[in-house]
Amino acid sequence: MLRCNGGMAQRAWVSMLFQNRKAQLLLVNSLTFGLEVCLAAGITYVPPLLLEVGVEEKFMTMVLGIGPVLGLVFVPLIGSASDQWHSSYGRRRPFIWVLCLGVLLSLLIIPHAQRLASLIALDTRSLEIAFLITGIGLLDFCGQVCFTPLEALLSDLFKEPDNCRQAFAMYSFMVSLGGCIGYLLPAIDWDSSFLAPYLGRQEECLFSLLTIIFLSCVLATAFVTEEVVAQVEVLAGPAMKDSSKSPPLACCSCWLPKNFLRTRHLVQAFRSLCALAPRLHGVCCRIPKVIRQLFVAEFCSWMALMTFMLFYTDFVGEGLYQGVPRAEPGTEARRHYDEGIRMGSLGLFLQCIISIIFSTIMDRMVKQFGTRMVYLASVALFPLMAIIMCFSQSVVIVTVSAALTGFPFSVLQILPYTLASLYHHEKQIYLPKYKSKEEDAAQLEKKHGFLKSHLPGQKVTYQNGHGGSLFSPPVSGSALCVSSPCEVSLIMMVGDSDKAAAAASRGICSDLAILDSAFLLSQVIPSLLMGSLVQFTQSVTAYMASATGFGLVAIYFATKVIFDKSDMAKYSV
Repeated sequence: MLRCNGGMAQRAWVSMLFQNRKAQLLLVNSLTFGLEVCLAAGITYVPPLLLEVGVEEKFMTMVLGIGPVLGLVFVPLIGSASDQWHSSYGRRRPFIWVLCLGVLLSLLIIPHAQRLASLIALDTRSLEIAFLITGIGLLDFCGQVCFTPLEALLSDLFKEPDNCRQAFAMYSFMVSLGGCIGYLLPAIDWDSSFLAPYLGRQEECLFSLLTIIFLSCVLATAFVTEEVVAQVEVLAGPAMKDSSKSPPLACCSCWLPKNFLRTRHLVQAFRSLCALAPRLHGVCCRIPKVIRQLFVAEFCSWMALMTFMLFYTDFVGEGLYQGVPRAEPGTEARRHYDEGIRMGSLGLFLQCIISIIFSTIMDRMVKQFGTRMVYLASVALFPLMAIIMCFSQSVVIVTVSAALTGFPFSVLQILPYTLASLYHHEKQIYLPKYKSKEEDAAQLEKKHGFLKSHLPGQKVTYQNGHGGSLFSPPVSGSALCVSSPCEVSLIMMVGDSDKAAAAASRGICSDLAILDSAFLLSQVIPSLLMGSLVQFTQSVTAYMASATGFGLVAIYFATKVIFDKSDMAKYSV
């Protein structure tokens, strides 16, 4: 008995510990850390693997663009689906777990591509390339898309603006920390480590470690308690609010087989997914102006930053060290290039360190200087650093300039998402067309009471002669024939209720998906354009010059972002 009571007390203590706010924040962001470790290490190690199996360099860059392109297509769809999803595990975690499953699958495919190809066919080279491309695309797509429901989960758990900013500061910290670990892991010689006899050669050992790290981070999300979201019920009939009358299925659920109920739920889920395409089109067409302005500013800022990050190591290797990437191994030109690549990797590593530092003090900076000042300062800093890198031939100055870009990198991972959370937290101010769910529920309740008192059991006659209740499926306006202006007004009230419910159904994950699309698109465009631009100019300085141009454009659009209530009147939103 004492042992039983002790076990119950221990479980209660563990439950209270996991429901603590700080514990919840750490649990959610542990997955952020795991995702970034896998992306940084996996994508860093992938180009050499592709080159080893014979993929040409121009096709290699196209392979690296598969994930962002797929993300652009599916991120808005997943965001909208997550907002509408209902399950015992919440709205976000089912999508997080499915995408994490894709990441785990890719971590198994990439290092074992040759072995998998040999099991299927004798000519393994083409099949090995196919497996590698599949694994790389799966890792990049699932890894990057998984951040969208993860960000929405953070916003659900920490709704207040101050708490939300602190949550995304921790999010940025974990992204930067994961990047540091991810960049360092491939640099270790795992073939000579003590793990080699157990985990295998370099690739197998590295990806086995990534699998272990990522799996432990995924398991932490099982202890996350999602906040219960009150649903706005759509007006469906006079007896809807009568708790004494249960739905027919609830009455029959005592004797209906469980398999039948489970099948019915699966069918309903499938129908909901099929209905997402037109809903997605509606969501994209009704993007609020505040979100649209934030998207444009973030897109230009990420374009500048990703142009720098994607090609910085090549810029240092060819531009500063005068190396030749296609030179034979062991030659002087190839040695210079390899040294430049290592120095460029050091610059990106220092960028992550600076980002970690600013993530830890971001909340204090915002309280001291304000969101507007911090955001604009970070956006203005980047083109200044890019200009310095364009004209300087000093390795030290260029490396320091690259490290300082960690400040805008940190800001772009925190403030846009806290601003989006602020917009949804105060919808009446920033999203005037999208009323709060509580206000909609109150209005629907009033209209329902009015309808019950004025139309008890009345029928509305259609032109075709068939009778039906007021809440029958809607028909076109030309086919409806009513007997009084009062009935017309009541029917219009029902229509307004439907519109209000549709407006209230817009969730934050849809808007976070729009912001994440800016990040994904910022990777696709430089990958398509920069190679041709460098070939045309015959200089890798074009990388930094392009980043400078994008950064200057970002400054202009950053001034159009809505930061507080005073901006609403200023920009006439």
